[in-house]
Amino acid sequence: MQIPRVPSFRLRKQPLAVGLAVGLAAAMAIPTSANAVPAAITQHYTGTLADGATWVADVPANYNGTILLFSHGYGPLTAETQPSYAGDALLNEGYAVVGSSYSGITDWALASAVRDQFGALTALEKVIGKAKQTYAIGESMGGLVSSLANERNSGQLDGVLTTCGLVAGGVNLNNYEVDGMYALSELLEPEAGVRLVNFADPADAKAAAADLAAIAQQHSGTAQGRARIVLAAALLNMPTWVAGNPKPAAQDYAAQQAQQVQLLGGGLFDFLITARQQLEVAAGGNSAFTAGVKYESRLKNSGYLNEVKAAYQTAGLDLAHDLATLTRNADISPDPGTITRLKATSHLSGRLTVPQINIHTIADELVPVQHENWYAQRVATAGRSSLLRQAYTNTAGHCNFTSGELIVALNALIHRVRSGSWGTTTKPAALNAAAVAGGHGPTAFVTYQPTPLGGARTNPPVRWVGSRSEHATP
Repeated sequence: MQIPRVPSFRLRKQPLAVGLAVGLAAAMAIPTSANAVPAAITQHYTGTLADGATWVADVPANYNGTILLFSHGYGPLTAETQPSYAGDALLNEGYAVVGSSYSGITDWALASAVRDQFGALTALEKVIGKAKQTYAIGESMGGLVSSLANERNSGQLDGVLTTCGLVAGGVNLNNYEVDGMYALSELLEPEAGVRLVNFADPADAKAAAADLAAIAQQHSGTAQGRARIVLAAALLNMPTWVAGNPKPAAQDYAAQQAQQVQLLGGGLFDFLITARQQLEVAAGGNSAFTAGVKYESRLKNSGYLNEVKAAYQTAGLDLAHDLATLTRNADISPDPGTITRLKATSHLSGRLTVPQINIHTIADELVPVQHENWYAQRVATAGRSSLLRQAYTNTAGHCNFTSGELIVALNALIHRVRSGSWGTTTKPAALNAAAVAGGHGPTAFVTYQPTPLGGARTNPPVRWVGSRSEHATP
């Protein structure tokens, strides 16, 4: 079975066609011809911010006074106003929508994204006036952007909705991805010398991705190879259900393993590693580390232990031996200062300022649903759990939502902001019923609790010096 092409973090199925005006001041905007935009839109605006980021906005004829500030996901720095799956649903509901391209030298533009998003909002309000209410919507990496905007909010936002959000941040993302790639290389072809960090350029990253995919493909024909691929998938937090395939039963480990092998032998690495190369550029070097990681504990604390055990038992391999090998040979350390820099731009404190609802598919190969577990704990530690709700759809794939799921989640958020209480609005049954009552189309919300995010670690490895510890900066 062929794996579908893996989309980018923002899943641009049908990008909106936007005209970007170059050289405009932040407060200026140019309405475009009505023929260039969907019929539901009365005015379409574009502009350029002081740092060079572009912004784009659509204001419908039935504008209801509420602005939705959309943060796009990882990919080319192009302004967008809404997720691709929204269609005209948000505009038909009367919302004005606005978003910026972000500015920067890489697609991992977290250093400027929040500033540029607030800049886009200000630019639009200078044209159409102050909104009655403003809600941020963030997709994938944009979910991280919108969550950061929540924490840095100074009255500009009333609420936040994230969809398939990368809410565990960049440092965690880099670490668990390196864990899985290291396991695949070390256990299947250690002599191959596949580069896992410190990529010279995008071409270097693509070559490494091709090497890893080839290793997975070459070893997928034996039980021993499949077992080690499944271990690598577990360390990567890869789902056991791939879009386009039947959903495996909870104890059907063979079917789960087959779908993970499908993922790792397909085009997944090409996206993951080229994105990590861009992250390295943004951080000024490699921020990932395996040194000091105990891989026995790493697997034990994930939600994949029983599946991996089953694969190893079928293959007749010693799981403890392989995990010990990974722990013993782990030697990747971060470059000096990279973790600090990456945390400054893409790490969440959990200190919400306004209500936030996150929605996630239960099987997401690019931003694993386990991100939501880590984030909920972060928010709880900050004492802000009353402001957060999370909802899940019984679907596979990254950002694989319907417009109805987006609308009813947004309505639940608006209810919380206006009433001061979530009530039962974010319960799966309530969300699905609201979609039916409102004629918003199909939804698939389901009761779900994500397992812990395996490989979550945001502090550099520690080395002991005398009676005190120091962060290692090799």
